[in-house]
Amino acid sequence: MNITADRLRSAREHAGLSQGQVAKMLDMHRPTISEIEAGRRKVSTEELTEFAKLYDVSVAWLTGTEATEQNLNDKVLLAARDLTKLKKDDLEKVLKLLESMRGSS
Repeated sequence: MNITADRLRSAREHAGLSQGQVAKMLDMHRPTISEIEAGRRKVSTEELTEFAKLYDVSVAWLTGTEATEQNLNDKVLLAARDLTKLKKDDLEKVLKLLESMRGSS
């Protein structure tokens, strides 16, 4: 699998969207999204830009050409989306864990 296909799938999953939802939002067919994410279909520059907008990540991150600092920022944003899906008690546990990790470094 190529890095762009892998990152497209990862960004979609972190956005909490199904392939069908993405296909509808981008006026594509669901099998097209599947083919792209499997690395069996190339993505045009225009499509890549639309994916980046939809997933709120940079095109450079999707293609793996971005500087490490921005790459880290995009990973933090994707993780933050996952945190918003947690139950309140679970979120508190994660925040306490992060606090303890900051104190130990």
